Amino acid sequence: MTWFDALLVTLLAVMTALGARRGLAGLAWGGLGVTICFLVASLGGPIVTTVAALLLSLGCAVIIVRLLPHSAEQPWHLLAGGVGGLALGGVLIATVALGFPLDVRVTPAGTTGVYPSANMPPALYEAVRNSALQNSLRGVWGGNVALRTLLIPDQTRRQ
Repeated sequence: MTWFDALLVTLLAVMTALGARRGLAGLAWGGLGVTICFLVASLGGPIVTTVAALLLSLGCAVIIVRLLPHSAEQPWHLLAGGVGGLALGGVLIATVALGFPLDVRVTPAGTTGVYPSANMPPALYEAVRNSALQNSLRGVWGGNVALRTLLIPDQTRRQ
C-alpha cells in the first residue's frame, strides 16, 4: 500500500460520510451522480459534455432539494445515504486511479498501452505503479464497455 492508496481510501471515506450525513438525499445524490457521470461520459465533444453535465447536475440538485429532506429522519437513512456516497466515491477513486497518462508503445506484435506512463515524476510514478487499488482496477482496461465508459471514457472513445 502506498501513500496514493491512503489518499484514495481517505477520499472514499469522505464521500461516504458526506452521503451518510445527507440521509436519503445522499442516496439520491450518489445514485444520480453516478448516472450523470455515465451519461456525460457517453457523449462526444468537450463543450457538449460540459453543458450536459452542468444542466443535468443542476436539475438533479433542484429535484433533490425540493423532494427529499435535508437531515436523516430515520437511522436507516444514514445507511442509505452512506451507500449513495460510497457508490459515487467508488467511481471517483476509480477514475482518479485510472486517470493518469498512458504510454503507447509500438512493437512488432502491435501497439500496446503501458499504464502508468514512465514520464511522470518518479515519486508519483512509483506510488501509482505500486498502488494496490490501482492494480486491482487493471481489469477495467479490457473489461465491460459500460464500466470503461464510466471510468476511462477517453480511452473508450479511442478504441
